[in-house]
Amino acid sequence: MHDRRRILAIDGGGVRGIIPALALEALEAATGRPARESFDFLAGTSTGAVIAGAVAAGIPAERIVSLYRRRGPELFRRTPIVSLLRRVVVGHQYEVATLRRMIGEELGDLAGWRVNDIPRDIMITAKGLDDGHPWYFVKDRPGEPPGRTGGLLLADCVTSSAAAPTYFAPWPIETIGLLVDGGVGVAGNPVYQACVEAFEYTIDYRPEDAIVVSLGTGRFLDRQRPTWLWSWVEWVLGELLRSPGEQQTELVQRHYGDAALYRIDVRLPRDFPLDTLGAGFEELEGIGRRLAALIDWPAILDGGEGGFRVGRPAEAQPEVYCRQIA
Repeated sequence: MHDRRRILAIDGGGVRGIIPALALEALEAATGRPARESFDFLAGTSTGAVIAGAVAAGIPAERIVSLYRRRGPELFRRTPIVSLLRRVVVGHQYEVATLRRMIGEELGDLAGWRVNDIPRDIMITAKGLDDGHPWYFVKDRPGEPPGRTGGLLLADCVTSSAAAPTYFAPWPIETIGLLVDGGVGVAGNPVYQACVEAFEYTIDYRPEDAIVVSLGTGRFLDRQRPTWLWSWVEWVLGELLRSPGEQQTELVQRHYGDAALYRIDVRLPRDFPLDTLGAGFEELEGIGRRLAALIDWPAILDGGEGGFRVGRPAEAQPEVYCRQIA
């Protein structure tokens, strides 16, 4: 057997990113080392791209958790009237330039890193606005001519991936064009795209020697259809961002069944918009902490058949959904 390779993929979901961030905080507490040292390949979409980029830069998970607490109210500051006017007049509620500035500030001295500089394999997803072309920001491959993604700034890639339509304007990258949230399509859960990149295009990754961890940001199964026009727009966007998530995990199981695959997610008691603040955010944080307490990270990192401290967590704690896929 070759050395085990570990792949981490993190879903999109706005402030629900607090859930996988808390799971990674528990990982660091269990292992005593930065999350980056536990994985060889990091992938993320939208808020998952923010987390993957931060982990790749060596930022402690505790600080990533703090980022959601500190930056959420600053980024999503609004009043209902102003929010409505912005959506009607300019088509989005919040300033994408503010998002880009915050990402740069959180990365600090690493804000100038390019994708090729990252000391881990990485993939950030985005989607071209003009042609609908999916973009996977990865390192340039050895022996191939320089590509169009390895030389891009990590902060620009993350901003593009997090620019959810109706929430933010598209983010421009000069060599590509306008880009939006990579979750608009099938990459809301980027685990399948990450596995394709790792197993088909990256040296030294084999399914039989791989451990794949897919972290979700919560699922609400009883979404009510909205009753007025703009709510319909946001409802459809929410469905686009979350519906393919489980399908992507199943594709990994079907195409790369020799990999040890873990899908960890929570079943939410209600819908939480991408910009949830206040008591709703505190509720999300509580759910995330309960999920984190169930994860046996040493067992997962070893590729074992366990991985969770509760045999059937859905019965013991109805909002928690987590499983290993055999």
